[in-house]
Amino acid sequence: MRIGELAKSVQLGANAIRFYERVGLLPEPERTASNYRTCSQFHVERLAFIRRCRGLDMSLAEIRALLQFCADPQRQCDAVNDMLDDHVAQVESRIVELQRLARELNRMRTLCRVSGKAKNCQVLKTLRVA
Repeated sequence: MRIGELAKSVQLGANAIRFYERVGLLPEPERTASNYRTCSQFHVERLAFIRRCRGLDMSLAEIRALLQFCADPQRQCDAVNDMLDDHVAQVESRIVELQRLARELNRMRTLCRVSGKAKNCQVLKTLRVA
């Protein structure tokens, strides 16, 4: 399977696949005599795993650590659970930050409820001063 077919099958762009190869999350596939990549089912499964992890907003370092566990299935998975606990805490912290951000944006939005000229916009004035 060539990279375009692989990209389509895992719903990622070819550039994303090349990026995952560059950062070491995906081993570079073998190449044909004409230098085309020949991707295997392994690549499909690895990219699906990476895509799912990225969908959960995991960092490349977290994904790399999880892949190390996949490569050594006899290891104890306590560290995986610890990593997930840390990730949940980070997500919850970001939720609090985003809620704070939403409140501030809503507060700014209440400054000006009418249309008018930008020179009279209270939101823009607040952003200049703040």
